[in-house]
Amino acid sequence: MIGKRIGKRYEIIRVIGDGGMSRVYLAHDMILDRDVAIKVLHYDFANEEELKKRFQREALSATSLTHPHIVNIFDVGQEDELHYLVMEYIPGRTLKEYIHTHGALSADHAVSIMQQLVSAISHAHHNGIVHRDIKPQNVLMNGEDDVKITDFGIAMALNSTAHTKTNSVIGTVHYLSPEQARGGMATKRSDIYSLGIVFYELLTGKLPFSAETAVAIALKHLQEETPSVREQLPEIPQTVENVILKATAKDANYRYATADEMYDDLLTVFSPERANDKKFTLPFDDDRTVAIPIVKDTSKFDNVENTVKHTPPAVEPVPPDEKKKKKKKWPLIVGASLLVIALLAVVLTMWLKPKEIIVPEVIGEEELAATELLEKEGFVIDERLEETSDEFNAGQVIKTIPEAGKKRKEGDGVKLFVSIGKDKMKLLNYVGRSYEATVQFLENYGFEKITPVEEYSDEPIGTIIGQQPEADQEVVPEDTEIIFTVSKGKELHSLNDLSGMTEKQLESYAKSAVLTIHIVSGEYSETVEKGRVISQKPPKGTKMDKHERVDVVMSKGAPSKPVKLLVKTITIPYENPEDEDEWEEGDEREPQKIQIYIQDRKHTMNDPVEEFEITEDTSRKITIELEEGERGGYKVLRNQTVIEEDKFDYKELN
Repeated sequence: MIGKRIGKRYEIIRVIGDGGMSRVYLAHDMILDRDVAIKVLHYDFANEEELKKRFQREALSATSLTHPHIVNIFDVGQEDELHYLVMEYIPGRTLKEYIHTHGALSADHAVSIMQQLVSAISHAHHNGIVHRDIKPQNVLMNGEDDVKITDFGIAMALNSTAHTKTNSVIGTVHYLSPEQARGGMATKRSDIYSLGIVFYELLTGKLPFSAETAVAIALKHLQEETPSVREQLPEIPQTVENVILKATAKDANYRYATADEMYDDLLTVFSPERANDKKFTLPFDDDRTVAIPIVKDTSKFDNVENTVKHTPPAVEPVPPDEKKKKKKKWPLIVGASLLVIALLAVVLTMWLKPKEIIVPEVIGEEELAATELLEKEGFVIDERLEETSDEFNAGQVIKTIPEAGKKRKEGDGVKLFVSIGKDKMKLLNYVGRSYEATVQFLENYGFEKITPVEEYSDEPIGTIIGQQPEADQEVVPEDTEIIFTVSKGKELHSLNDLSGMTEKQLESYAKSAVLTIHIVSGEYSETVEKGRVISQKPPKGTKMDKHERVDVVMSKGAPSKPVKLLVKTITIPYENPEDEDEWEEGDEREPQKIQIYIQDRKHTMNDPVEEFEITEDTSRKITIELEEGERGGYKVLRNQTVIEEDKFDYKELN
């Protein structure tokens, strides 16, 4: 099965549980990307048609149960002969394993767990589902205090065939109700009986009935009353024992009518108002046949008031001698003395008998104040015990044995449990370790506040290079923030784009970035000016460590090409004004502005190569240089008006 994918969705990872009728696997839901538990019905049951139908029907009904203390059933299906249930995966342990490890639980812890279980069963009963197989093995623990019931629906589906499988009955018979042991139908009150047995086991750490065979155990469920918890553990409140006695009554009619009623009872077992509750006993049935003793010949007891006592006539005593008188008085004196002594003994016993006093409530008090109060009431502190506590500060009283409200004799001893604060852990030196692995390690111990601060370092990325608090300090995990300084590797420089830089600019950049820049060659470039960077290696954006080398190629300018010259003389006429006929000789003409533009290898049309003014026709010589492949030309402007222009290419020049 390992590695197999069920329903084209659930990939089996490993076996996490095995039972007489099914096997449980850890699997991964490939669609929702989560771990799930899959319970697969064994193949030898898969051939029973009635079982298969009930398995499907009851399992589907169980999927409707939504409760914080019930393991969710996500899916139910069949693949070939494989019948399976997909459930919520709880990575903890079973309640049975917890009891095996920790033994008997404290009363308050046991009651807390029972409240969760009874609440879950109540929810199931309201939805018309009877569990039928309540036992600690079917309760999963998610931490120390949170429990979830599993196997809803499965127990119901398997019920019809469970008694034919001897090995299957063995695991359940310890929690079997009397009506189930007789072969009768399991009801909601059968679940209540099983809950009572579980409660007994939580408080005592053992089962109420044990024997060599399953049949013998079943007979004890039918014939024997549940043993008293308080006879074994006198400190258990009577209200707590009463829950067990009522839940495990042999006659189902005397049990709790509903799980809700049992839950309500559990909520108040520690209430001060119930401190004097009497032990639960079954009500007396007036209709029972009672054997009445027969008194024989009662006539002699009639008219007792009329009975006359016969007194014989007095006889005159013979005076005894003195010695005989003394002998007769001596027994009377001894008897009287003994009577007086006995009376004195009774009086002294009554007077010296220690009076009963009630243990005061000191939980939460400082140790000194609690001690003074207990001693003032007449108790003696015979033992002081220290325990860690998440609830009480160091120095405060966690609990007493006997607990508050119990009656004890004056002068009796009291055990005082004093908090030393929350459980502490000594920090190790985590410097040099992997940050990710260390976080996972610390989270397993309850640390919740772990903050990384990244710094550049020669250590590998993700390595811890500092910590606060420092090693060997004892801290409370959930209250402590640990700050780790984590290496983000060497400080690297992101290489700039060096294109177009001059040698002087390269020197300045190399100094600031702590890099070595090497000019490897020079190349002609049509686009990059001579003396500037054409290319670099490595390219821009590369992360560079200090003193690493960067190679650059510098421009030698454009390559040399054949050049042709065009030398041309142009005549620039002066434009006569319209009123020239009115001018007289000797009058000054108004100057006209001339601009000459050339397009060749040295000039562009953006700026004039020559500007001047004329008052008469003027000639100018212009020189145009064209490289192979170039086009050139010129234009002449007079007062911003083009009066002459020409264009030509390299080939047209001689």
